[in-house]
Amino acid sequence: MECLEGRTVVQLENASLLGPSSFQRKSLSFAEVSPIDHDCEKFSQDVVRSKVLSSIKVVVLSTKINLLMPFGPMAILVDNLFDSHGLVFLFCLLGIIPLAERLGYTTEQLALFTGPAVGGLLYATFGNATELIISIHALKSGLIYLVQQSLLGSILSNLLLVLGCALFAGGVVFYKREQAFNRADTTVDFGLLLMAVMGLIFPAVLHATHTELENEKSQLNLSRFTSCIMLVAYVCYIVFQVKTQKNLQALVQEDGGLNKETSDDAEVPEISMWESMIWLAILTGGISVLSEYLVKTIEGASKELKMPVAFLSVILLPIVGNAAEHAGSVMFAVKDKLDLSLEVAVGSSIQISMFLIPFCVVVGWIIDCPMDLNFQPFETTTLFMSVIIVAFLLHNGTSNYFKGIMLILCYLIVSASFYVHTDPAPIGEINPLTANP
Repeated sequence: MECLEGRTVVQLENASLLGPSSFQRKSLSFAEVSPIDHDCEKFSQDVVRSKVLSSIKVVVLSTKINLLMPFGPMAILVDNLFDSHGLVFLFCLLGIIPLAERLGYTTEQLALFTGPAVGGLLYATFGNATELIISIHALKSGLIYLVQQSLLGSILSNLLLVLGCALFAGGVVFYKREQAFNRADTTVDFGLLLMAVMGLIFPAVLHATHTELENEKSQLNLSRFTSCIMLVAYVCYIVFQVKTQKNLQALVQEDGGLNKETSDDAEVPEISMWESMIWLAILTGGISVLSEYLVKTIEGASKELKMPVAFLSVILLPIVGNAAEHAGSVMFAVKDKLDLSLEVAVGSSIQISMFLIPFCVVVGWIIDCPMDLNFQPFETTTLFMSVIIVAFLLHNGTSNYFKGIMLILCYLIVSASFYVHTDPAPIGEINPLTANP
């Protein structure tokens, strides 16, 4: 009987545990914990929101040049509502300027988290990403001459206009003396530029003299082989730069004073590595969209604006793509850091001539587009003369404002030459201005 009573008590206790009052107590206990979870979730959302707003403030709202960003969406809107290729082309140009500048900024921020080798590769890939994206879109459309002329124009713009403005600005600020720079580095850089010119001359001469072993095929095969050699040379150049930089850092570390000075001047990243990667993807996508509209409307814009495609692609497009290099090179020259100015202007020309041009040839090879290194005699001669003039002016390792004026005037001559230059005829058609009577 006692056993039965004890079992009854246990059952009643279990029933009380499973009763509504028990669930009510448990729900009250969960209700007591839930505000903490809610506060944690709210705190994490606030942190993410604050991080996003801070990143937007640094990347988008920190420079006045970003006021041109609305021209990008306006170009797409005008293309859908109106039939004005000239207006769409101009809006695309204005919209790409801030995107290209911010792309260079985010690349620089990302390179601060990597070593010198990876940093050099990042600069080679994204330093001239605007030209690369425009070139790939043009290759897909079969506009080989647009690719050639836009890349050629970027080299000419960097060597003559960007470098000329930098030398002029630095010479005006320091007019009482000549600015000096590392002559040994300049010799190596212009050696690479002359190698690039040699790679462009032979296919052009082979085509102009009609001495090809196989009609059209020899020129294309030579271009592809030369492009592979140029890419190997550029990789060796990056390795050489990294090794040289490491040796300089080792020498600096031996001197405590210099090491302290360089550590004080070390640049601190303004955004995190993941933020840099996300912004790189966003900006690259924006440039890609506008570049597609740019390539699609350039021929119509040429007719509406009554300007040759050669002038638009060699003069206007590179000015947009080189906006960041232009500002940076001038800024360094004014601060009497002429080595950095040369590294920006001449280094960008090396990237285009030794990396982007042969890379586009290889990409054309992959997608079955006959992109070659035959830039035509007029364009190749212009590049050769520009490299020779700049190398001759800088051979003694000093600079002044008059050398900058000469480079700017040379660029004006080049601009006028391409304004009166005849556009190449489309494939399968004969250009009536160049056809024999």
